[in-house]
Amino acid sequence: MSKRDKVMLVTALSLSIVAIMQGSVFDTTRTTGVSLASLAAAITHIQDDGKMINGNNPNQPLTPTNRQSTSDTIDTSFKNIALQSNTNDPTTQTTNLTAVFKQVENSVVQITARTPNPNLQVIINGNPLGGQSTRLGSGFVYDKQGHIITNSHVIDGATTADITFIDGNTYTAKVIGKDTSGDIAVLQITDNFSSENLVPLTISNSSSLQVGQQVIAIGNPFGLSDTMTTGIVSQMGRLIPNPDTGFSIPGGIQTDAPINPGNSGGPLLNTQGQVIGINTAINSATGGFSGIGFAVPSNAVIRELATLTKTGTFNHPWLGIAGGKIIPDLAQSAGLPRNYKGVVVGTVQAGSPAEKAGLQAVTQNDSSTTQHIGDIITGVDGHPLRSIDDLINYIDLHKSIGDNVVLTVNRHGQIMNLNLVLQARPPSLGNPTPQESILP
Repeated sequence: MSKRDKVMLVTALSLSIVAIMQGSVFDTTRTTGVSLASLAAAITHIQDDGKMINGNNPNQPLTPTNRQSTSDTIDTSFKNIALQSNTNDPTTQTTNLTAVFKQVENSVVQITARTPNPNLQVIINGNPLGGQSTRLGSGFVYDKQGHIITNSHVIDGATTADITFIDGNTYTAKVIGKDTSGDIAVLQITDNFSSENLVPLTISNSSSLQVGQQVIAIGNPFGLSDTMTTGIVSQMGRLIPNPDTGFSIPGGIQTDAPINPGNSGGPLLNTQGQVIGINTAINSATGGFSGIGFAVPSNAVIRELATLTKTGTFNHPWLGIAGGKIIPDLAQSAGLPRNYKGVVVGTVQAGSPAEKAGLQAVTQNDSSTTQHIGDIITGVDGHPLRSIDDLINYIDLHKSIGDNVVLTVNRHGQIMNLNLVLQARPPSLGNPTPQESILP
């Protein structure tokens, strides 16, 4: 390999999207990046705790102080584009949106969670008392038994929260289940709410969504209760980095419906008033809405809800690799066609299914900085892979713990199939490698 090829290989691997293939990306160390195809602005969890996090340098690990994860910032401005009405009569559209709002307004709640804040202390008679941090988010009614659905990061660290309805009534609810990696949580009202008219929302099938479809977001941005915004589905299948675990949420819904801090946990609705997602993050370098928001798909909620309410947790399948897309220069340096599709295996996690199956990662000579490509994953269970996103989405959305997976691998020009059995994902990555992006 020539000196030029070596430089290209090192550069390409460092710039390629890195994915920790364990099911999803969010990190308790608060060190994470964004892998959203061509998007390279910051991803901010949209809760209103009054704090922001700095850091947009993809070459440095982040040390978040609250709930924002970032990658390199781009200067491109994104404009909000709303889907046009099927009729030229604006009154028809307004009436339809008004009807949807009236249909669901009693079902959307404000959630206030208070958690211990080790950085805040109150001294009373010389005795230090732990301070509290207040988080404000949104949620929606799931059933008449008082179950409320929201984001996990809205109630992170809390065991109870206050639930406030549009009529101003506030009730205490306990956290009965949460999936930190998937950013889904279930609460149940513990107070007597017999006088409250609970109106459960219907959860629809998010897999039927199409780009351009009109959507509605309702929540409590900046504490402004019962706020409605509208837009379109901008794209499907996005990966949403989760700064709580180091994994990412697959299958995310991208929307241009304006959402802001405090909207987290609120429903993303179709024009029939059915839930198609949970608003969870925005693409922003400043923390304000810039035209791109993300929602956890409703199908993830449907898949997890029974387990969350029964056991309190939900485990995701884990593969255990870090990898990146093959860029043209890297493909050619490896003797492959310029537009070769697949995932370069960057690292293999110790004790992971990938290690047990014998996957080979990029290696480096002890005496030099020369790196050598190991395996390139070109398919999973017979499905071709264009990028790491395809692999992540497939594993987390279509496979379970204990399932067998067949990876088609190109190892130095030889095509082979490797069989592995998926394990339960570890709670978090601990201290992810400070790459441009950390993915499941």
